[in-house]
Amino acid sequence: MGFHHVALATKDLAATHHFYTEVMGFELVKTVIGPVVGSPDGWARHVFYDTGSEGMIAFWDLHDAQQWPNGVPTNINQMAGVPGWVNHFAYFAPTKEFLDERRKIWCSHGHTVAEVNHGFCVSIYTTDPDGNTVEFCHDLRPLTSEEKKEAAELLVAERPPFDQDATVTIHAPTNA
Repeated sequence: MGFHHVALATKDLAATHHFYTEVMGFELVKTVIGPVVGSPDGWARHVFYDTGSEGMIAFWDLHDAQQWPNGVPTNINQMAGVPGWVNHFAYFAPTKEFLDERRKIWCSHGHTVAEVNHGFCVSIYTTDPDGNTVEFCHDLRPLTSEEKKEAAELLVAERPPFDQDATVTIHAPTNA
C-alpha cells in the first residue's frame, strides 16, 4: 500500500511551487484553503502536487503570526538535529535517461547535485527551498533472494560490517 500524500510546511510557497513544478517536474493538482485550528485569525493554504507515479507531495502555507511570529520551521533534519541526508524524500525514476535529464535540469536551475551509485540503484540528491533533501532513484536491477535474506540478518546483527563504498559524484550548478 503506497502513500496518498506526504505533507510538509513551507516558508515560501512561491519558491516551493517553482521548485516542485519547474525543477522536480511535478504538476500542481489541488489547492485547499482553510482555517488554522485553534486560531481566530490564522489561515492555511494546502497545495498538492502529482509526483508522476503513486502518491502526491503536499505543502502547508501557514499564516498565523501569533503561533509563528518568526515563520514556520520547515527543515526537518535541522529540527531533528541530524545531517541533511537522513530524512529525505525519494521519488521513482523509471529510466536512467529520466534520471540524467532530472540531474541536468537541477543543475541548470542552480542546484548542486550529489549522484550516488549504490550498486543496486543510482540516485541523485539536492535540497528544496526549505532545506529538505529530495532524491530521484532508479533501480539498476531487482533485489535477489540472497540480498533479502542478508537484509534480515543485518537487521539484527550487533555490529554489522560496512557495505562497500558507494560511488559518489558531485555535479555543480551550470547556471552559476
